[in-house]
Amino acid sequence: MLQKKKKFPYLDRDISWMFFNRRILQEACRPHVPLLERMSFLGIYSNNLDEFFRVRMASQSRIAECADKSAASESEHAKKLIKQISRLNSRYVKEYGEAVVGITEELRKENIFLLSDTEISPEQKAFIYSFYKSKLSGQVIPIWFSEVRSLDFGNDENIYLAVKVSKEESTRVADYAFLELPVSVCGRFVRLPNEGEKRYLMYLDDVIRCCLPLVFEGLGYTHFEAYTYKFTRDAEMEIDNDANSGTLQKILKGVKSRKHGEPLRVLYDSSMPKDLLKRVLKKLDVDKNDTVMASGRYQNHKDFMRFPDCDRADLKYPAWPCILRKSLDGPDSLLQKIQKKDRFIHVPYHSFDSFIRVLQEAAVSKQVTSVKITLYRLAKESKVVKALIAAARNGKKVTVVIELLARFDEASNVNWSKKMQDAGIRVIFGVEGLKVHSKITHIGMKTGPDIACISTGNFHEGNARMYTDCMLMTASPRLVKDVNAVFDFIERPYVPIKFKELLVSPNEMKNKFIALIRDEIKNKKAGKPAYIKIKVNHITDPMMVDKLYEASQAGVDIDLVVRGNCSLVTDVPGVSDHIRINAIIDRYLEHSRIFVFAAGGTEKVFIGSADWMPRNLDNRVEVVTPVYDPDIKEEMKRIVEYGLKDTLQGRIVDGTGDNEFHAIVDEQPFRSQEALYNYYVAKNEKEE
Repeated sequence: MLQKKKKFPYLDRDISWMFFNRRILQEACRPHVPLLERMSFLGIYSNNLDEFFRVRMASQSRIAECADKSAASESEHAKKLIKQISRLNSRYVKEYGEAVVGITEELRKENIFLLSDTEISPEQKAFIYSFYKSKLSGQVIPIWFSEVRSLDFGNDENIYLAVKVSKEESTRVADYAFLELPVSVCGRFVRLPNEGEKRYLMYLDDVIRCCLPLVFEGLGYTHFEAYTYKFTRDAEMEIDNDANSGTLQKILKGVKSRKHGEPLRVLYDSSMPKDLLKRVLKKLDVDKNDTVMASGRYQNHKDFMRFPDCDRADLKYPAWPCILRKSLDGPDSLLQKIQKKDRFIHVPYHSFDSFIRVLQEAAVSKQVTSVKITLYRLAKESKVVKALIAAARNGKKVTVVIELLARFDEASNVNWSKKMQDAGIRVIFGVEGLKVHSKITHIGMKTGPDIACISTGNFHEGNARMYTDCMLMTASPRLVKDVNAVFDFIERPYVPIKFKELLVSPNEMKNKFIALIRDEIKNKKAGKPAYIKIKVNHITDPMMVDKLYEASQAGVDIDLVVRGNCSLVTDVPGVSDHIRINAIIDRYLEHSRIFVFAAGGTEKVFIGSADWMPRNLDNRVEVVTPVYDPDIKEEMKRIVEYGLKDTLQGRIVDGTGDNEFHAIVDEQPFRSQEALYNYYVAKNEKEE
């Protein structure tokens, strides 16, 4: 699973991703995690795997199938990688199946019963028939396999039933059909009437199985068999490169073309008869590089993320209400507060409403002349966009850079773009060939210094309730000037721009990070304080991996909190002895990127949008900012230190995929997210 990059070990990104997703599966199996939260982790694991096959496995499949001789080595590597991933996937599928069975049994002990179509009482069957007639009739329409050439019109977000039907008098000469489960109509799980303390649910799959006589009513069939299957398509869009088409039109065409991506993974009920399975696979047109896997009775467990709580709040995490910081509350102007002193919020511990209020005040204040912002993902009912539209209508000059190629959000971003344009906002559709992934805002002021907000995460209310992200709000002229220059760069990417304070990719970010690592090596050799502490989502860039190995060889202590992909291999004698990596899976998704360098004793702290991956450092517009305010520097360091100390939710990342938990001997296990929340609650009580 390891490949050599230069002279150092390097774990392939996609293998490390499989190890990461297994950490989520581990969380679903831990007894101390509330039962319904464990269900949610099963859903997250399944959803992640779907996206992985749509995107990463799709890319590897295309490389493996490449017939160009000049790409022969890449093609061979892709084939080997696909086999490695398939082996891991087969192993994890078994673990996943055991986890589903185990959690389902524990639900029964809590009087929550997931019934199959063979377990229901006559009264429950009557309820199901009534439910079908009132909610599902007309939503479930079979398609005969014999009448379609392929299944290229199917949506891989959904689950399908392959159905075999026959008539008594025909000596079981069968007809074959398939139907799509209408999950969007009523959800995946249907609540049946309670019986005392007992809560009953059914998969929609089983509801339809019960109602097949109604689905095929009037056709004379007397025998019905139904088995689930699902498939995952290649999600890579074929963007039209016609120079006469506008960017919007290209994206819209690309979104449409995705529906016809080739299936590259098929999961099916292992009890499906061979004659029925043959028809499914033939219509899906799978080939030898695609994954075809027998599975259990139910597919698409991503729906566990929306499993009904059954009025059992005690089986979920206790509520941690978002903290509205006192220093960012009250009647005084937030813009003026930021002009006087740098501010920060750390969501979801702190309320994202503080940033919304900054935008709303900017929209109304007569002291504000302009607002510029980059948008990557947006909430369905975005308060951010509503504030920007209000600002435009109040005569402010509003500029929005929106990334139309934010994967799986393209259509939504196109719709928002049109609404903003209609309101008079100047909308810029990113940079040709570069995704704009930076999270920055610039507010132009009539009096006093301008203001900038630089975040590690999206300006998205939904994300801010689930993802841990930090936002710096500053009026520091040197930072604000650079933020404004980023917008100039986006508009004119071929005009050379020097950033004095910010680290900006694809310009000089990688080189500046490398220079910071080299300084640590020099300081270590000179006997000065030397260490690197980083919290990041992914580290896969070969050059950055090599530089960290070089620093370790020089004796620089390197402590990393890496949530996802990690190509570093620790504990290699003489190479990575000084590298330690912790990975945290908990109630919130760890998303903030924070970089701390000893710098000979003067400590440099940075936050921003960029992971250490080639796509972030070379192919995207990313922004990382230094943090100068002493108090905020300490807060950013605290976040990293807590992450490194986490022994309850942390796993040891070493390149093996074992995801070992930390050994806890005498002391109490430390949970970083809980400790941070309690710290912020106590701190807020003291704020003025």
